[in-house]
Amino acid sequence: MTDSTAWRSWDRATLSAAYNNNAAVPSGSEMVAGWAAASAALRAHHPAGLDQLYGTTPRQGWDLFPAARADAPCLVFIHGGYWQKNSREGFSCIIEGALAKGWSAALPSHTLAPEAGMTAIVEEMRAAMDWLGTQGRSRGIAGPVILSGWSAGGHLTALLADHPLVRAALPISAIFDLAPIQGTGLNDALKLTEAEIEAFSPQRLALVQKPMAVAYGAAELPELCRQSVEFHARRAAGGAPGPLLAVKGANHFSILDALRQPEGELLHAAEALLRG
Repeated sequence: MTDSTAWRSWDRATLSAAYNNNAAVPSGSEMVAGWAAASAALRAHHPAGLDQLYGTTPRQGWDLFPAARADAPCLVFIHGGYWQKNSREGFSCIIEGALAKGWSAALPSHTLAPEAGMTAIVEEMRAAMDWLGTQGRSRGIAGPVILSGWSAGGHLTALLADHPLVRAALPISAIFDLAPIQGTGLNDALKLTEAEIEAFSPQRLALVQKPMAVAYGAAELPELCRQSVEFHARRAAGGAPGPLLAVKGANHFSILDALRQPEGELLHAAEALLRG
């Protein structure tokens, strides 16, 4: 495991490489393309709840997949892409397992950097959750919400776990401290300020005392592993409930199979969180 302060002495190239998941997993782009194709097929079979806007632009929207029972649990999944690429449309397939269990599911998008900075992105996602809280019931989603997200979506998951709509949270391969990101090439688009690092780093904020499973792939980059381990350790020290889950053999991309599959480890973890 990487030392918790080692990154502070690294130059930009070294720090950028430490967070470059695409370089670490050359097949990652193929996996993302595969998700997009599977997601297009799923969306074609469930068109009724697509593109429900919580704001004024297409990216400020939800894709809703209500279950037969409105009171069924709802998996909300936030896509990744380091806050500057991807969209909800390409990740619909990740909720296949939840749908197979009779759950509802919902996927939001937000404006991407550099068009939106971190402050605006977080504000949009809070507005999205507010919208789901007021509009979800009329659209067939009224059950307990477990919020999940991957990579940058995992970061947003941890931030939004305090929302009153959220029963439990499952951040996957997430960033919990934004400070290292400021020193990478990713910051060219994000332009993080010191104030944003303090305000939007879950590792630096008051603990959310709700069930939260912190998940990462055991084969991920050391910095990604470190971020999850340290965030969970802080939660555990503060008495916040929920396990740390290192998915054996999983890299930054393949870990989502454990949520997508009906018998996947992370979907089982989501069920356990809802049981309390």
